[in-house]
Amino acid sequence: MGLPNASEDLSSEMEVDAFRRLFPLRYFERHLAESIRPDGRPLMKARETSIFLGAVASANGSALVKIGSTTMLTAIKMEVMTPSLESPDEGCIAIDFHMPPICSPIVRPGRPAEASPVVSKQLSDTISSSKMIDLKEFSLVSGKAAWMAYLDVYCLDADGALFDTALLSAVAALSHLQIPAVAMNDDGRIVIMSDEEGQKQEPVNKEKRKLTLKCIPFSLTCILHKNYILVDPTSEEESIIETHVTIVLDTSGQLISFYKPGGSVLAYPAAIQDCVAISRQRVKELKSILENSAMDVE
Repeated sequence: MGLPNASEDLSSEMEVDAFRRLFPLRYFERHLAESIRPDGRPLMKARETSIFLGAVASANGSALVKIGSTTMLTAIKMEVMTPSLESPDEGCIAIDFHMPPICSPIVRPGRPAEASPVVSKQLSDTISSSKMIDLKEFSLVSGKAAWMAYLDVYCLDADGALFDTALLSAVAALSHLQIPAVAMNDDGRIVIMSDEEGQKQEPVNKEKRKLTLKCIPFSLTCILHKNYILVDPTSEEESIIETHVTIVLDTSGQLISFYKPGGSVLAYPAAIQDCVAISRQRVKELKSILENSAMDVE
């Protein structure tokens, strides 16, 4: 008795799937008319977000972040360098974003993903313009030694909102960062101090320390379609709707940057104001998740 019903259900599912593939915009708009999205979320609701600090034991700071299915792993490695003549009391930070082929079917082996340099630049610009890091904290000996922080973000699963997830992962890894203790060896060079050799070396800073973070940035990407605003889009939604905006705010709610990579001209300034207001609520949520993650690690 159950077989005909099962067959009908399967046929219905296949019809829906075929309609979704052939007419994605119409499929999408049918959901919008009911104020719901294909994944069941309300229009203004972000996906479930989680942060795991210390994901890479060999790194000086690391974090694994998931927003929905989008997954980013950030690892930070610290090295001693000679500071530049222009900034003798400052260190440096180098940021790279990587999209290996495992993260998405559209990323081909042997060819860099088009999004990689774009997200790398966005991350660098955002962290620099937010003033969240005082590079003088990376100074060891003025004009002679400073820290170089290599921050690498790896996309493990690309299902939309790449920059939002990458930025959150980078911020989380920086909050987890432990700056190593260093010492001066017999040759007068600054080296990372090991526990075994600590007694024989002259310490410059005696113990590991946390980095002071100010004006921490968070971001929220929205897609705009007609009179609708959808936050935290999936990759499917991003592929259907061309108009994307990304709002970056600090923890006090101040606007740091605004990205609009493409799509039609925004005819309604009120839509941007709504996006900013939604982003302020999202910042409070992300700040709470990050703080709770830090408490779990401690």
